[in-house]
Amino acid sequence: MVIKLKALSLFLPLTVIAALRPSFQAGDTASLKRSDHFERRQATGNTSYTPYIFDQPIDHFPDNDRYLPHDNATFQQRWWFDSSYYKPGGPIFFNVGGEGSDGNSDPFATLDSGIIQILMSQFNGLGVILEERYSGDSFPYNTTTTDQMAYLTVEQNIADLAYFAQHVVFPGIAANTSPQSAPWILYGATLAGAQTAFAMETYGDLFFGGIASSAVIHATATYPQWYAPVQKYAPQDCVASINGIVDKFDGLVASGNRDAVNVFKSLFGLQSLEDDRDFAVTIAFPIGNPLFYPTNTWQGRLSLDVCMTRGERFTKLFAAELNWDPTYGSDDFWNFCKNVTNLDAPPNVTNVDDVLASYTNGESWTNLGNYAAYIQQYILPLCPSGDYNNTSCFGTQNGKYKLPCSSSHSPQQYSAKVMHHTHTLTSTCPETYWADITNNFKRVFLYVACTEQGLYTAAPPQGPSLLSRTVQADYEQQWCDWAFQPGEFNAIPSGGPNLTYWQHYGDFNISADRLAFIDGDQDPFLDATYHSTEAPPRFQTDLHPELLIAGGGLHWDSYGIRNVEGEPQFIREAHEWETRTVQRWLETFGK
Repeated sequence: MVIKLKALSLFLPLTVIAALRPSFQAGDTASLKRSDHFERRQATGNTSYTPYIFDQPIDHFPDNDRYLPHDNATFQQRWWFDSSYYKPGGPIFFNVGGEGSDGNSDPFATLDSGIIQILMSQFNGLGVILEERYSGDSFPYNTTTTDQMAYLTVEQNIADLAYFAQHVVFPGIAANTSPQSAPWILYGATLAGAQTAFAMETYGDLFFGGIASSAVIHATATYPQWYAPVQKYAPQDCVASINGIVDKFDGLVASGNRDAVNVFKSLFGLQSLEDDRDFAVTIAFPIGNPLFYPTNTWQGRLSLDVCMTRGERFTKLFAAELNWDPTYGSDDFWNFCKNVTNLDAPPNVTNVDDVLASYTNGESWTNLGNYAAYIQQYILPLCPSGDYNNTSCFGTQNGKYKLPCSSSHSPQQYSAKVMHHTHTLTSTCPETYWADITNNFKRVFLYVACTEQGLYTAAPPQGPSLLSRTVQADYEQQWCDWAFQPGEFNAIPSGGPNLTYWQHYGDFNISADRLAFIDGDQDPFLDATYHSTEAPPRFQTDLHPELLIAGGGLHWDSYGIRNVEGEPQFIREAHEWETRTVQRWLETFGK
């Protein structure tokens, strides 16, 4: 029997909701945002940087059959630099842009107030950021068909870095800044951290040193380890509650009791979400996952793009994450857990814990009412239309259907150069949500996962789980298959990413002189980094420095404040360690 819950209000009273919203009182970390200690660093007081254009070859490997039939053209790649501290002969600190390198997100933070600024000021250096190909305004083509994305590979990305270092001219800088005359030191985080490490391994003759922060050097098809630090370090009453609810839901799915599954979905207001995996991922949005989500989480990365009507660009947002610096952090995850474990919830919320008890031998679903109330209050409003099963909201299965076209929109034409061929493409509307070839970063990010890197969202194969076990590799692989239909010259690997393209740089055994790795032990991507629990033991040497930040998250060393001495202890010491590391390297340059 399906229980109708229309008359049962699952929303928390306003007084309870207000108590759960972020509240920055005296003594809270967030209050430091307004203190002298957390003033942003910047020598000139100018946080606006002029974008420059660099002509970058589309194809660096004309003899590699992987890129047949090749494209000998160039594309315009944006870059920025800061010479506020520069003195002739000083080092060049090269911030690898990586994902989101559009001058509006993390990379600029390192240049105007973070680790690049720390190093520039200490060593009279120059800082530079190069926007990653297929990011921001640095797309080689005006659309992203499967054929046009053939040149989005990690080896092309790191070749961009080498070519740029050899050919860039810094306006207003008369000194010789070539890698032969000045030490170039790379810095990159997460995906850009992997590119930093791979570039050092491949182009160690050009780049004198590199710091790889939270570098995802390990590729694997699925990545259930994302949830490990949340499972271990989050408030344990919150974790236990969600583990128990997920276990019971998975039991209902395994039993084939669709009536009970639908009741469970209705408690969250998501009975219209037809695919159990879409539902499972949606109620886990406050926790996050390795790919896309629209909320602040344990580790913010990329939000779901807003599905736009044909002819409009997709919107890319960055979700906030746990961070020592409140400028980049959020308390939303903690507030989520406070809601889930709220001991003062009213009866209309706590009574929900027993709605499904008849399906679990009379056992209550501890804190189910609190969990469902949070999702209804904070997640459902992200879909104002209420059409939760649509790809404009929380559904993903519309990928196999043609989207309806609005009569107010006329067909668009794209003049798309693909390799040596120029085609005029007429788009009446995207064939599928996933296969829309409009240049957008979600499509690019998905392509990297589908072809070389993997790290698909998946629940752990055994033990407790914060995500339903219905979510496995096939969930995201279907997006790949829908998004990237085989082209004339290029196709994604069949059945999953070709991990060898990533792994051949050394995987956990990667090594290069003057390549430093710095990670955080509470980073969800820890097990894809140098300090993975699956990696060999690590030991520091001057040529191979390494540091694991206790209590650290995703590239926490990237950010900085005006007074380094005022930073939290482990962050301050991480910045001091990076400074000492670079000093040791610079003392040997040219010797």
